[in-house]
Amino acid sequence: MRRAAAWREMENRMGFLSTINIVGSGLTAQQLRLDVIAENVTNSTTTRVENGEGPYRRKVVVFEAETGKDGFRAAMARAAYGLAPAGGKTTAGGVRVTNIVEDPSDLPLVYDPSHPDANEDGYVEMPNVDMVKEMTDAMAAAQAYASNVTAFNTLKTVIAQGLEIGK
Repeated sequence: MRRAAAWREMENRMGFLSTINIVGSGLTAQQLRLDVIAENVTNSTTTRVENGEGPYRRKVVVFEAETGKDGFRAAMARAAYGLAPAGGKTTAGGVRVTNIVEDPSDLPLVYDPSHPDANEDGYVEMPNVDMVKEMTDAMAAAQAYASNVTAFNTLKTVIAQGLEIGK
């Protein structure tokens, strides 16, 4: 019983760390998303890639939700009975990047017979980067990043106020 009480007290003291981990995973994921968007914008007119396989293809970041190892029912049982989590630890939640994939959409053809990469009919395959889509994605990623910063700042305020109570 003493062990359960000690575990509960430690969870109460360290609970904010899981929130920091969740917010941190969001900041990291959105920063990577912004990096990939910047790469797409930078290569929006690149007609040759390094390995010579045609024009640049737009890249997209794939996210996956990270949930804690325990489900809601297990977490409630732990809280109600003061039990330690199975395996001795839980994970916070958050998000992680599972992959960066190429957009398989068609490459647009532009008529420019003077271009060095033009085919025999005078058409050049251009990257499948749509600037409107990239700017929309960049705004969404920036908003998600800002939301995570706000959550972190709120957590800092809560922690600071909690420390003031003990004085």
